[in-house]
Amino acid sequence: MKSHNSFVKVRYGETDQMGVVYHGNYPQYLEVARIEWLENLGISYKKMEENGVMLPVYDMRISFLKPAFFDDLLTVKTTLRKTPRASIVFDYEITNQNQELLTKAETTLVFVDMKSNRPTRCPEYVLELLAEDKATE
Repeated sequence: MKSHNSFVKVRYGETDQMGVVYHGNYPQYLEVARIEWLENLGISYKKMEENGVMLPVYDMRISFLKPAFFDDLLTVKTTLRKTPRASIVFDYEITNQNQELLTKAETTLVFVDMKSNRPTRCPEYVLELLAEDKATE
């Protein structure tokens, strides 16, 4: 399904004393990439919330294969796993500037109606944008 590459330059403050990226920074990298994925499709997360739908993370899995280091340029490839319904699932691969696979991850987010605080279906306009994008592939 649809993929998008985002880029993150590792900052000194994101590393531990050994110069290795602290594991707690990876969820932020995934969030940046996920929001860019949405924006690339033409979806504003802020506008989605203004329209009463939020996307909290329900599940996150991260496998650390190799470390990332200070000053590395990371590519976060974000891929939609399947057409969303009440949830949306993304797969991620993080590579460094040498194309080495460092990290694999997946997140599941749930569309939630902000008034009822209950799960809801994926907004129709999101499905339409995905269908348009698929038609141009």
